[in-house]
Amino acid sequence: MLVVGDVATDVVARHGSGLAHGTDTAAEIRMLPGGAGANAACWAAHSGCPDVRLLGRVGSGSAAWHEARLRRAGVRPLLVADDEAETATVVALVDAHAERTFLTDSGAALRIGPADWSPALLDGVGRLHLSGYLFFSAPSRELAVLALADARRRGIPVSVDPASAGFIAALGVDRFLASVAGCDMLLPNAAEARLLTGIPDVTDAAAKLSRQVPLAVVTLGADGALVAESGTVTDRVPPVPARAVDSTGAGDAFTGAFLGALLAGADPGSAARRACRAGALAVTLHGGRPPGPEGACP
Repeated sequence: MLVVGDVATDVVARHGSGLAHGTDTAAEIRMLPGGAGANAACWAAHSGCPDVRLLGRVGSGSAAWHEARLRRAGVRPLLVADDEAETATVVALVDAHAERTFLTDSGAALRIGPADWSPALLDGVGRLHLSGYLFFSAPSRELAVLALADARRRGIPVSVDPASAGFIAALGVDRFLASVAGCDMLLPNAAEARLLTGIPDVTDAAAKLSRQVPLAVVTLGADGALVAESGTVTDRVPPVPARAVDSTGAGDAFTGAFLGALLAGADPGSAARRACRAGALAVTLHGGRPPGPEGACP
């Protein structure tokens, strides 16, 4: 599987009380490897996918550190080092209920462009996955559309994680949907599914999305997930109980595990059940990556 998407340095701040404006709030702060695309790739490898590759763009100063963390997670890094921009940085504010709020500096991640792409990157690939963050800047959107078209020409299925309701709203729903036209699967959360369809009921939203793409899998957080195919919700996957400490990357864990299960031959419903287990594990961990070495950011 080839994942094209963002690599980021996450600054995760867990605070047990509300933020005190204008003064100090006690917090536990850690710097960890992250990024929606990178996280999904790591969870796919963690789920047993034997060959996961990641194309992304990072600042040259931290490229070696991120490459090492990806390799330790079982991912083959195909990172482009940028001498002019820093690696994307995300400040994740995690409250006492494990809910997170992101402050995002996309940095080098959205500077990836067509010059960083080659159809040869698809050699030996069984699935292409595109992080939705690619669609929110002109150069990375051009690369994503190009990669999608090349994959379709080869008969390689393409999935997209819409990534951010806020960024989709800023770009425009119609523009986003036009950019992802031709993909085989969308993996939105409930808020993204509602925004993309204009339908408040998430079940109806999932059904409508699956009339636009063959398969729509909508994550519902602590309520599990919905699988919709060809205009019909075909599976309602129950949640897996977990004691959450940090919801950062739970959706990425679901995405990576789901795609890994599909590549291993699982049907969408079974894949979604495995993915819900991965998401439940993810919320018990700090940061967005699977269990394993993480180190400290230089």
